Amino acid sequence: MISQQRIRRQTGRAYCPLGNTAPYTVYPHTEEEIALILRHANERGLTVIPEGGGTKRGWGGTKENVDFLLSLSEYKGIIEHSPGDMIVTVRAGTTIQELKEGLAAHKQMLPLDPPWPEFATIGGVVATNESGPKRLRYGSARDHVIGLRVVYPDGTVIRTGGKVVKNVAGYDMNKLFIGSMGTLGVISEISLKLRPLPQYESLVLLVFPEKDIAAMRPFVVSLLDSVLEPFSLELLSPTLTERMYGENGYMLAIAFEDVEKAVRYQEEWIQSHRPPVSRMYILECEKAEKWWDDFSRISPRGAEEEGLWDARVTVKIGSKNMDVLDIVPMCHMLGQVKGITVKARGGAGHGLSYVYIGEHTEETLLSYIEEVRSFIGRKGGYAIIQHAPLALRQKIEVWGGTPSSFFLLEGIKRSIDPNRILNPGRFIGGI
Repeated sequence: MISQQRIRRQTGRAYCPLGNTAPYTVYPHTEEEIALILRHANERGLTVIPEGGGTKRGWGGTKENVDFLLSLSEYKGIIEHSPGDMIVTVRAGTTIQELKEGLAAHKQMLPLDPPWPEFATIGGVVATNESGPKRLRYGSARDHVIGLRVVYPDGTVIRTGGKVVKNVAGYDMNKLFIGSMGTLGVISEISLKLRPLPQYESLVLLVFPEKDIAAMRPFVVSLLDSVLEPFSLELLSPTLTERMYGENGYMLAIAFEDVEKAVRYQEEWIQSHRPPVSRMYILECEKAEKWWDDFSRISPRGAEEEGLWDARVTVKIGSKNMDVLDIVPMCHMLGQVKGITVKARGGAGHGLSYVYIGEHTEETLLSYIEEVRSFIGRKGGYAIIQHAPLALRQKIEVWGGTPSSFFLLEGIKRSIDPNRILNPGRFIGGI
């Protein structure tokens, strides 16, 4: 049985504006306890939300409460690390920051840079397939997972993949759970591929006056067609540029990681090819790291009602990579028209954009989101509501509709979680 000390009643305010909470939180310390808790819930039809650091509490779902939260925040630590093979196996409740610090002693890293790394757990990052601005070079969580241990709702523990990097014949079961929003099982352990820490890094910032935004496109095209290997190529709206660097205009944040000589060469290329209307700044090593650290705090931290910069809603947009150069300005200018504070950014190399929308009336927020979705739809992309208060999520389709393959997703959910106890209603189509 689970010790009463591991079951804690929610204290403080009775209502959480983000929903997705519960009157009780259970804190398992072993995989066996996770299985026992889920088996107990499944047999009694109790609904459960798995949670790590709570950074994604505002993601999906239309219910204020479930029966209890299953917190993995005390189920953490590195289980096995093979520096020679550059592989690590870690418990799901380990934060990204804890993992980063543990690997740094061996001059290795997990190349994932999600928001709020000191709170975001590796289990939550994998369950949502989250990534950061360096996705351009390193990819998302899905690209680094080689094996999982997952506890099904009935308490069964399965293993997918393995602990070695190799090609696998047959179905890649890892991908079934990565990005499933914790609706199929609770990830307990994760085996990951690592990378060596870079010897040198720098961040080149190019600022373009708003009236000269058109000069950015040919430069970005030439950069992507060159021999340069940027690790990020983020476009920031003027409001976000002001917040991050105190400058006026649109900003391109271009990161390089390599030996110092190679980084210097790429900086010189940017200097010689940048449009004359742009202003160039270079941040090196510790200063670049500090800039990215601040950047990781742009989005709301879901365990709290509001984030560092008072963003009430986050919209995640997927598009062709070069369409980002149209999407970020459009989102910025639409915010000005509607009188909403909007901070937007997008990866011109990978095509993911994020729009952080400030406080306003629900009517205006819904109108803004509708117009953004209409614009993105005409470009063949998608826009989902990544974070929003519960009241707003109850009035809008968070996922923007269901895909043609939805029947497959629903069938998998019905097979694995027939009682629908795990994260009810938080994924596409109310799964």
